[in-house]
Amino acid sequence: MLLKKPLLIGIAGGSASGKTTIAQILYESFEETNSVAIIKEDDYYNDQSDLTFEERVKTNYDHPLAFDHALMKKQLLELLDGKSIVKPTYDFTIHNRSEKTEVVDPHEVIIIEGLFVLEEKEIRDLLDIKIYVDTPYDIRFIRRLIRDIKERGRELDNIVNQWMNTVRVMHEQFVEPSKKYAHIIIPEGGSNNVAVDLLITKINSILS
Repeated sequence: MLLKKPLLIGIAGGSASGKTTIAQILYESFEETNSVAIIKEDDYYNDQSDLTFEERVKTNYDHPLAFDHALMKKQLLELLDGKSIVKPTYDFTIHNRSEKTEVVDPHEVIIIEGLFVLEEKEIRDLLDIKIYVDTPYDIRFIRRLIRDIKERGRELDNIVNQWMNTVRVMHEQFVEPSKKYAHIIIPEGGSNNVAVDLLITKINSILS
């Protein structure tokens, strides 16, 4: 059991902005001490087992209502209370939760990364450090295009249509406005070595 309340760091930003990259760099920086855990908001997409695959494809996955934030908040509170959780995982190839779950134990630092980490007030209010990754549209689109083709088995037309019809619109409506809640804004994501190094230094100072 931890002797003190875990430090919660929230990393928000648009699709393919570099949130996961920053979270992974921070995790690897403290891997030897096993003091950091990562929680991905994507794993809390709603269970859609009651829908057909064709129906799941039509879901707006870039809207806050696509997520089970109540479960996410409940499990974050359990981690803050020093309890382990059994977290859902998500399978993008079937547009649904995977049958696999993941046990996450309490850690000194817990990083939560996702589109709406700062937009959802009940999640935002739990955070000690709030970060927004601010990356231009063209760079994010190229990154998403490559990722969705290589890692998620998506077709080019599907990626472009989703970007134009939901991703961009939802970003402007929900994600971009949440930048005002950030303590730190990081341009360009994980390639911003100065900002990442400052974060590592800050976490080190808190841990020590």
